[in-house]
Amino acid sequence: MELEERLNDVRSRISAAEQQGGRPNGSVQLVAVSKTFDADAIRPALQAGQRVFGENRIQESQGKWPELKSETSGIELHLIGPLQSNKAAEAVALFDVIETVDREKIARALADEMKRQAKTPRLYVQVNTGLEPQKAGIAPDDTVEFVAFCRDQLGLAIEGLMCIPPVDENPGPHFALLARLAKACGIEKLSMGMSGDYETAIAFGATSVRVGSAIFGTR
Repeated sequence: MELEERLNDVRSRISAAEQQGGRPNGSVQLVAVSKTFDADAIRPALQAGQRVFGENRIQESQGKWPELKSETSGIELHLIGPLQSNKAAEAVALFDVIETVDREKIARALADEMKRQAKTPRLYVQVNTGLEPQKAGIAPDDTVEFVAFCRDQLGLAIEGLMCIPPVDENPGPHFALLARLAKACGIEKLSMGMSGDYETAIAFGATSVRVGSAIFGTR
């Protein structure tokens, strides 16, 4: 199956999941996760009309996206991998959406850089719904307070919440938890669901899903 066929299959499944959940067609954004794929592998997705992409690493992204953005207008680039505070300047310069705000140090670094560069990438707080020690993200019990800190103390407009459920657990309860936390924070955007569970995530209210291997194939 060619990339365009895989992309269209994912789009069809998203539409079906929207319909099943009684949600408007087009209410779920597809973030095509292009990490580890080079510019030549990404161009067919651009040719098929995909404009929203997710990347894990800043350095890798710097090597391909400036060129791709110069060739194609309307690209929206999401950082979905862990962010170190010393990379905040580069993240603000390159990304339109940063989904991995997960601690005070990062939030402060982003606030400083956004002022310095006069740029306002949209921000999501990453929540570690499974409390996994090896995984980034703020603890669920600390989420409401952290979002309030970002907004009230740093002036950051937090647009959404993001999570990556544990691989060996049913993702449904994690998606439900993220939805509850978003409601408590007065947040409408939910980035949740990947290649193996994005239809489930849509059922629990995802507004964007991050799909990589189902579009680009195995890495």
